[in-house]
Amino acid sequence: MKRCLFICTGNYYRSRYAEAVFNFKAQEMGLEWQAFSRGLAIHLVQGDLSPQTQKRMEEQQIPRTATGETRVQIEAGDFHEAQKVIALQHHEHYPMIQRQFPDWADKIEYWDVADIEFVSPHFALKRIEQLAEELIGQLSAHGR
Repeated sequence: MKRCLFICTGNYYRSRYAEAVFNFKAQEMGLEWQAFSRGLAIHLVQGDLSPQTQKRMEEQQIPRTATGETRVQIEAGDFHEAQKVIALQHHEHYPMIQRQFPDWADKIEYWDVADIEFVSPHFALKRIEQLAEELIGQLSAHGR
């Protein structure tokens, strides 16, 4: 089973939703990939999962088990566990990754999904769905 790592700031909202959508859709398609997610600064948020993410998962009938139990701080070993690494926004996450894991900053993919302070959850979560589905399509088409 290959692994995809999704990274955001708090591992509370965007990365958790990307993980859930990816896992749900990959399983539906029988793709031998599984996602996990991590945060660069989980101390900045409280709680296990954002209410917006939980609500959207319920609307899309994605089970809660499609994402981890709670927020997890990223560690260097997480990069080595994944065959694909995606941070949810270049502008926000590149500098954080550059400071914490400089060897990885230019080796990962960045999506441009802004945090809740800048873009409504409705738009951001739909964009994550679209990007995750495109990624799954690419991985499926390449037999990876």
